[in-house]
Amino acid sequence: MSASIPSIQADGVKPLNSPGRVIAASLVGTTIEFYDFYVYATAAALVFPKLFFPTGNDTTALIASFSVFGAAMVARPIGAIFFGHLGDKRGRKTTLVLSLLTMGIATFLIGFLPTYHSAGLIAPILLLLLRLCQGFALGGEWSGAALVATENAPEGKRALYGTFPQLGAPLGFIIANGLFLIINFALPHPDGPTMQSDAFLAWGWRIPFVFSAVMVIIGLWVRMKLVESQAFRQAEKKGVIRKLPLNDTFRYHWRELILGTFIMLATYVLFYLMTTFALTFGTKAQDASPAGLGIGYTSFVLMQIIGVVFFGLFTLLAGPAADMMGRRKLLIGVTITIIAFGLSFPIWTTLRADTMLTGGLTQAFLVIGFTLMGTTFGPMGALLPELFPTNVRYTGSAIAYNVSSILGAALAPIIAVALWTKAGGSTWMVGVYLSVAAVLTLVSLIIVRETKDTNYDAASADDEKAVEFENDELIGTGV
Repeated sequence: MSASIPSIQADGVKPLNSPGRVIAASLVGTTIEFYDFYVYATAAALVFPKLFFPTGNDTTALIASFSVFGAAMVARPIGAIFFGHLGDKRGRKTTLVLSLLTMGIATFLIGFLPTYHSAGLIAPILLLLLRLCQGFALGGEWSGAALVATENAPEGKRALYGTFPQLGAPLGFIIANGLFLIINFALPHPDGPTMQSDAFLAWGWRIPFVFSAVMVIIGLWVRMKLVESQAFRQAEKKGVIRKLPLNDTFRYHWRELILGTFIMLATYVLFYLMTTFALTFGTKAQDASPAGLGIGYTSFVLMQIIGVVFFGLFTLLAGPAADMMGRRKLLIGVTITIIAFGLSFPIWTTLRADTMLTGGLTQAFLVIGFTLMGTTFGPMGALLPELFPTNVRYTGSAIAYNVSSILGAALAPIIAVALWTKAGGSTWMVGVYLSVAAVLTLVSLIIVRETKDTNYDAASADDEKAVEFENDELIGTGV
């Protein structure tokens, strides 16, 4: 691939996407998608248990809320198959516009839902349906954005360009939670400025969902200016576009699907422990059952945002590092560190009686966790797509990424709450859960080949420029 993006293509079509357009389309879109996702995640921890699942038991209501939150992860692989098929058959641009529009409409409508107190069971059912739409849309978003970035990347900078869609995660988190903080702070606080206000619970939580419409319009405008990547156009020119990309993906690339799924596992578990579960644990009262840290909502979210700044910084730094030393070597090192981090969980909850010490330890815990998150998440934008050739790249990377969301993200908050409750307020079992997930990721990284020098212009598994033989196995494109 040429080091200069704005060049004339082999088919005579000009121009290609400029670096600025590539960065904007991949970053803005994923920022909006993750914003929508985190707005729901925050509401699932703070608002929805009371408004949509009033069971009379706080733990049961929280688990019910997290179950609907996790339901979106089940829809993500379905979205990955649907959008992956469109992306590998019709192109990346149209698919990305459709996924963003689907997510935006679902998020916007959540802001107008009736609650259980006014509509009964229809309220949680409607919430579940819209949540499934969110998951369906996100199933097609990430892979398409990663492909836009990496298929238009200069030679030797795929991992760097692959970090731009990854940056949408920390940016979306900061915008979503920052908006929640501003709204909560601006409303009356009868119990103190660090606690949730009654007005926030009554109607203030709806504002971030409705506001998403503005962001979606901006994202659609950016993405409509994209043109298809050279890699996809070459695949079209060679006539290797498949009628059923899903069939080829499972038939020839099942090994890469499995490895890619487990390579993402630790990343998902770590992230949802640092965000959704941590918010619940951090703001739960110390005398509650199970016991939390008793930190005020505003204070804890600000601490999370500080941690997410490190998430974004190390996501960006991980790209050049992965281009320099290779994706596999970098990820093996950070995954071993995640295992150790999980085993250190008891430290963060043994001294909760000392408020100042608890706050300091919690901030350090969040900074370390989000730093590890950024370092492991950054290279994924390059590694997963590199496992597959162009004609099944959207489908393959999307399925691996989103099936992992079921094993990691969908189950992580639910399992964490159950383990936290079982341990009587301690988080040591939650830490072991993270370490076990990281061990599975480590094994997958040891097995997988380094993808740094993969021929990314390979149109298909049979592309003569992409294949090489080693130990009598076809390995050049992940077959």
